[in-house]
Amino acid sequence: MASVELRDVRKAYGSLEVIHGVSLAIEDGEFIALVGPSGCGKSTLLRMIAGLEDISAGEVLIAGSVVNSMTPRERNIAMVFQSYALYPHMTVAENMGFNLKLSGVPKPEIEKRVAEAARMLALGDLLGRKPSQLSGGQRQRVAMGRAVVRDPAVFLFDEPLSNLDAKLRVQMRTEIKTLHQNVGTTSVYVTHDQIEAMTLADRIVVLNGGRIEQVGTPLDLYRTPSNLFVAGFIGSPAMNFLEAEVEGGSERPAARLKDGTVVQLDSARKVKPGQAVKLGIRPEHINVGTAGDTVLSGQTLVVEPTGAQTHVVFTLSGEPVTAVVDGAFPARHGAPFEASVAAGQVYVFDQASGQSL
Repeated sequence: MASVELRDVRKAYGSLEVIHGVSLAIEDGEFIALVGPSGCGKSTLLRMIAGLEDISAGEVLIAGSVVNSMTPRERNIAMVFQSYALYPHMTVAENMGFNLKLSGVPKPEIEKRVAEAARMLALGDLLGRKPSQLSGGQRQRVAMGRAVVRDPAVFLFDEPLSNLDAKLRVQMRTEIKTLHQNVGTTSVYVTHDQIEAMTLADRIVVLNGGRIEQVGTPLDLYRTPSNLFVAGFIGSPAMNFLEAEVEGGSERPAARLKDGTVVQLDSARKVKPGQAVKLGIRPEHINVGTAGDTVLSGQTLVVEPTGAQTHVVFTLSGEPVTAVVDGAFPARHGAPFEASVAAGQVYVFDQASGQSL
């Protein structure tokens, strides 16, 4: 196992810089997820750690040593891709042990390591099969097994579950988390799926436009997003945003929406009367009824039953707002919808800078 550190890392293609001075310290044994929209630079950053992309400036350190000039093999990392990258003519056992064979590891040792990895990943009955005889989930487990047998200092995962269906993704998330708990190897995991990041990672790095927006535990990012981008990216369904203007004193601040609705704010919010803000309200914090600090009412636009819960989209201040309610609630398209929210669960962001207040 080993720590990973990025020091003011930059990547440019000619005059176009795509990674803008990223610095990040990953502790030995930590599971870090890099998340962000397509094109934010997360896969490029991972490939720079792996040695598959040259670094234009800055330093990458693994186990305290600068590895900028090292090949991927010299860095002692193992990478799991979304495409599996298995050799079709080899059996599962041969695929898992191939890199060890190339490195000159004795055959008995290869067989021992493959057997142990197969046990951990429930592949024991599949060792004699070819990739064409496996399901997508089984192929991904083989790709993980191939990484495990190498006993690397760092695991790098590049969107490994994106080719799987929804049910398999949930199953494989559990297997990856179990693998990390058993092996404890430092892991860097790239995904565009924030649910994957929140369920797997010790800490999440939110990237946007080649820059880090925020780093924190899943709950840190959910509860205290630093800006509008992070607030909108973390959480499912996504946070609702509404334009407003602050009014009231510091002891009982409030904000008025465009339709005149007054939303009570927590007294800890650092706002000034007349300030233009965006209010953020998570769908799961909107409660049916009028018991909260602020009543939110409008007409129901869309009803989306999901089983235990129902997503209700209603109009508020001319905007569609999503609420997550109990699945038994009798929501109906076109009907009035009345709910409320507590002042402590209303997020406030400066409208100009996007920063949390």
